[in-house]
Amino acid sequence: MTTQTTTTPHTVDASTDISSQAEQLCQLSHRIYANDWSPATSSNYSLRLGPQHCLITTSGRDKGQLTAAQLMQVDLHNRPLTPGKPSAETALHTQLYRDFAEVGAVLHTHSFYAVLLSRLWPSDELILQGWELQKALAGESTHEDQVTIPLFANSQDIDTLAQQVSERLQQRRYAPCYLIRGHGVYTWGRDADECFRHLEALEHLFRYELERLRIERGSPL
Repeated sequence: MTTQTTTTPHTVDASTDISSQAEQLCQLSHRIYANDWSPATSSNYSLRLGPQHCLITTSGRDKGQLTAAQLMQVDLHNRPLTPGKPSAETALHTQLYRDFAEVGAVLHTHSFYAVLLSRLWPSDELILQGWELQKALAGESTHEDQVTIPLFANSQDIDTLAQQVSERLQQRRYAPCYLIRGHGVYTWGRDADECFRHLEALEHLFRYELERLRIERGSPL
């Protein structure tokens, strides 16, 4: 994970009360950490606050003890609006908010199953089919459909990676998520509740796929 220097913030309306959003994001962080999906200060989470800015975790924070003081606001071009050191991967959040007006929350984790599956999967698309839990993903109504998840090579050049993600997601309908090899999963939703539902479902779906691979390769149960 790369680091970023603290930047002088642009102005933001100080009268806007975001305490409820901050509390919601902190509670989400604690739930995610309790599931062991964000070890060792990894991961980053955000909520859209308006058409042009979002609330996001600052860099290097223990997600099991995240507080509102460890969040900051940035605009959708990654410029700080309040004091803080933004996550090095802020651009992967703001790209989704710019490209998709309906996105209200983005969660990124480094969970065991997401990271391991992203290393083992041979192609640049993971296709899920036949799992009832697929229906937990927005837009899915049957286990019979194919759910396609794109995979990207890991990179420390986050701006370039964000551009690659943007271009790929415009090409066709994908699931509301993607994997970065050896890194983790990004998922999004209309709001925090939908986004967390996606994340929780994906963790189980990734585990199903890993177990299926293991069984097919002849490993003992």
